[in-house]
Amino acid sequence: MSSRLPAIVLALFVALSCSGCHDARTLLPPNLRPPSENAADTLKLAQQKLQQASPCCSSFADFSYRNLLPWQPQKFTLGSASLVANLNGTASYFLAFRLPGGMKLPYRIALKSELNGRWLHASYLFAPTIVLLDEGFQPIRTDDINLCEHMGWSDETTGAFGSMKIDNPKARYLLVYSSSQQQTGKTYWEQSPASFSTTSAASLQMNSTGSFSIPHGPDGVLWIGIMNTTYRKAVDNAICGKPASGKGLLEELPLPWIDRSSKTS
Repeated sequence: MSSRLPAIVLALFVALSCSGCHDARTLLPPNLRPPSENAADTLKLAQQKLQQASPCCSSFADFSYRNLLPWQPQKFTLGSASLVANLNGTASYFLAFRLPGGMKLPYRIALKSELNGRWLHASYLFAPTIVLLDEGFQPIRTDDINLCEHMGWSDETTGAFGSMKIDNPKARYLLVYSSSQQQTGKTYWEQSPASFSTTSAASLQMNSTGSFSIPHGPDGVLWIGIMNTTYRKAVDNAICGKPASGKGLLEELPLPWIDRSSKTS
């Protein structure tokens, strides 16, 4: 085994340095190749597919609310195989649920949007808008959900998290779509040293510094359901924006020998 390793390394070196051969990157496994996706092109194609779809619903009474909101977050894929609504002039994929009866108010709904794309720089997110409806299918509240990034130790605790509190006793149904403001917005993303292929594989272009704004798109994977302990911890500890820079620990500590009222301290 030890004698084969140098031979393999040498073969890769020759292949990478061979200018007259085929693209040497094809010899590398996919998880070791640099990202080739163009985020703008991928997002534009997804937007075009949405605009070309025929809407099924344009009023809140048109939707089917037979599905009960999951008792804990479950995975839903919104994309070309999904139905399309046209709400307030905006086309969007959607989900519709009836709320569980007998729930003690208030309670929280958890949401998580996954990165849609293999590489961080070529990804976008489905950013949800939630509409709460009464028994007559009249809207009583509409929220564009603010997404915040959390990097956990598992897939379940990694993604763009959000939540909504249900505190109105008249709420009977819930509709999830993406408003025009959400579809053109962005979510702050703080890159970690393990950044970042969404296939959890090594990247040739890792970078342990910097932050990003992930654009929102029309499709993607969304988790939604009644808040559980795992999601509560992720939501409550998620990063929603770049933290304000301080003046340093010594500047902020109440040290007795420093007179902060004097310029000559």
